[in-house]
Amino acid sequence: MTDARPAEGQIPDKPALEGLEEKWDAAWSGQGTYLFDRARAVEVGREGVYSVDTPPPTASGSLHIGHVFSFTHTDLKVRYERMRGKTVFYPMGWDDNGLPTERRVQNYYGVRCDPSLPYDADFTPPFEGGDNKSSRAADQVPVSRRNFIELCEKLTVEDEKHFESLFRQLGLSVDWTQTYRTISDDTIRTSQRAFLRNLERGEAYQDLAPTMWDIDFRTAIAQAELEERDQPAAYHRVAFHRTDGAGDVHIETTRPELLPACVALVAHPDDDRYQPLFGTTVRTPLFEVEVPILAHPLAQPDKGSGIAMICTFGDVTDIIWWRELDLPNRTVLGLDGRVIPEAPEAIASDAGKAAYAELAGKTVFSAKKRVVELLQDSGELIGDPKPFTHVVKFYEKGDRPMEIVSTRQWYIRNGARDEALRDKLISLGKEMSWHPDFMRVRFENWTNGLTGDWLISRQRFFGVPIPVWYALDENGERDYDRVLTPDHASLPIDPSTDVPPGYTADQRGVPGGFDGENDIFDTWATSSLTPQLAGGWERDPELWSLVAPFDLRPQGQDIIRTWLFSTLLRSALEDDRAPWTDAAISGFIVDPDRKKMSKSKGNVVTPADILSQHGSDAVRYWAASSRLGTDAAFDPQNPTQVKIGRRLAIKVLNAAKFVLSFPVPEGAEVTHALDASMLATLHGVVRDATKALDNYDHARALEVTESFFWTFCDDYLELVKERAYNQTDAGQASAALALRLAMSALLRLLAPVLAFATEEAWSWFNDGSVHTAGWPVAPDEEWGDPAVLVAVSEALIGIRRAKTEAKASQKTPVASLTVRADDRTIANLRLAEGDLRAVGRIEKLELLDGSNELVIDSVELAPQEA
Repeated sequence: MTDARPAEGQIPDKPALEGLEEKWDAAWSGQGTYLFDRARAVEVGREGVYSVDTPPPTASGSLHIGHVFSFTHTDLKVRYERMRGKTVFYPMGWDDNGLPTERRVQNYYGVRCDPSLPYDADFTPPFEGGDNKSSRAADQVPVSRRNFIELCEKLTVEDEKHFESLFRQLGLSVDWTQTYRTISDDTIRTSQRAFLRNLERGEAYQDLAPTMWDIDFRTAIAQAELEERDQPAAYHRVAFHRTDGAGDVHIETTRPELLPACVALVAHPDDDRYQPLFGTTVRTPLFEVEVPILAHPLAQPDKGSGIAMICTFGDVTDIIWWRELDLPNRTVLGLDGRVIPEAPEAIASDAGKAAYAELAGKTVFSAKKRVVELLQDSGELIGDPKPFTHVVKFYEKGDRPMEIVSTRQWYIRNGARDEALRDKLISLGKEMSWHPDFMRVRFENWTNGLTGDWLISRQRFFGVPIPVWYALDENGERDYDRVLTPDHASLPIDPSTDVPPGYTADQRGVPGGFDGENDIFDTWATSSLTPQLAGGWERDPELWSLVAPFDLRPQGQDIIRTWLFSTLLRSALEDDRAPWTDAAISGFIVDPDRKKMSKSKGNVVTPADILSQHGSDAVRYWAASSRLGTDAAFDPQNPTQVKIGRRLAIKVLNAAKFVLSFPVPEGAEVTHALDASMLATLHGVVRDATKALDNYDHARALEVTESFFWTFCDDYLELVKERAYNQTDAGQASAALALRLAMSALLRLLAPVLAFATEEAWSWFNDGSVHTAGWPVAPDEEWGDPAVLVAVSEALIGIRRAKTEAKASQKTPVASLTVRADDRTIANLRLAEGDLRAVGRIEKLELLDGSNELVIDSVELAPQEA
């Protein structure tokens, strides 16, 4: 810790937090404070660089308080590493493709995409500024795909400007010249190249298979994007008729509308009730289709009647039964969630066809209601439906339950069916450091629980095109065994407009020609490449070598299964390594009732007003007070922790101004025992805070620093201010220098949290930014004994208490006062007796040993003038 000289005329008469965000954001931008110094990175090499794989926020609306919370956690670590001498690579990305963006555009502009329409260069949307809530497709104006994408581009660019402005107000030390968008040409090129390499190595493939489908978004959904919600339901007991005429078999189902899709009944092989029926057949009620009764260990004897119907497809278990029992596929639900017009071929009777005609075109809800009515009329519904509540799978951003339909989709192998790959991913996860460590278990549980490969294709419009075409046979049908791919040098490409090698544009869509893939990549298939996108993979080899593998992946716990897992998978497949050394997982923000904040629950707090009302440093303090992986409550009506942070930031400014009012003579040295004791205590704080931040424990670092700061202000500063003022006192230089050294160190210790207040105070007596100053380092040999400050602080507290109990002002002079304590404490008090007398205004101070604890007695206040 070294002294620095104050610059005259820079300290305001009344320091304030207001205006500091605008002032210092402009200064940091103008001075390039947070720019990645590439030349220095090349000089120091990879070991001297600290790189962050920053989460790209979804550009589809507004940021919420959770973004402020988790991004502040990252910034705390980044600022610390920068002050420790690392060359920091801290980019920012914007996740601007995907379903949330499309829905926002639909509602904001009142449009929907219809790829069959031609492009309208003069198109003007019906309005701008929708409330981003659900709107009926029938009320939205259809536009061409190109028009729709242009609106997506326009709105996301505006959203990203607002996001950057808020992040700047928050004080994130991002290098804003290192940004990327998940829909730019560079991103599309990187995403398509990575996929083609997956395809060339056999890691990507296409298959016709049952698919989780969202009927509102009209697209396939991956396993990682599902969530379970409680939904009302009812058990319907239905009679199936044995074809041998020996009676009925009763099943209980929550999905009677899927009766026309029934392909079998299934019971557990050990179930004595149904063992005699295995291998026989029954006829389905209403639709009169003969189906077999089969055995499978996944059937649950204690659920319902113990025997279930297998439909294609009601749930994930249906898919397992269908595959393992080699059953036919009878599709009855379309991609719009309605019953398709054509009945399955197996429904051959007139009665069955008539029953199906009653359902055709109906929604799932309406079809269920009608089937129940038909079963009641036919007498095949046994008793009344029995209501209950159960969990149902939803797309995490969807409003209606998922359906399962058969579609052709693209997949990347993820270890679900490859034990060696799964073990590799688990092993790479163990090599990483997780903060907190228990989050590793969530990753391992997810990886071990995968049931299928990663579905990466989406039937949407605004995203990265899947870069393949298909050869057409002599009938003009796609030959899925002849997938056509582009040269890597030609990327990025759009197969809907570009032509594959060896073909001409006039061969598109004609027999013997080609057809382009219409699907796009799921947004996670692009976001899984954020290290590559930010770090210049295959685009800037020098940059990639300087930043990869990255040091830090910061993120929320809810996307371990999506973003963290998929990024680790892509890195393992491409580079056979983990993409980062450390993963820092923030907790959730919860409301005062400890419920997680989410848009769907309507309890989200937007941060702009909080930042403006309380100041960014106050909000940063609130975020820094929570450890990684720990949920934090936030009450916008009474943000207690934010208010504490604001008080601390204001105190930093006032304390710095006060400390700087004491001149430090040339050649000053720390000679007084109390001054040396304070600095020795501070050195311990430096060691503890450094260790905590090395271990990603920013809350602990703040805790020890803040605790010492208040001791410094409330006790030490009060104790030595008289000596520091009095230039005739032999100890003045020691006090003034110790104060200056401590303030310099404290500003640097608090700089990661109070980014603006510390920069302001630092500028009053230093050149350059506190955020590029060296992190304080404790000396190898201690300067003093921390016990002196402890003893004197305890005595000061006792003196204050004595005056308070006497109902006297703290400024009241004391004629005499006695302190009793043990020998060592008394010896320490004698070292600072002058300061103790000065702060207590004590004329006669007696320090007596003989007490195991410090006691104040024999207090005699000086006579008060009338």
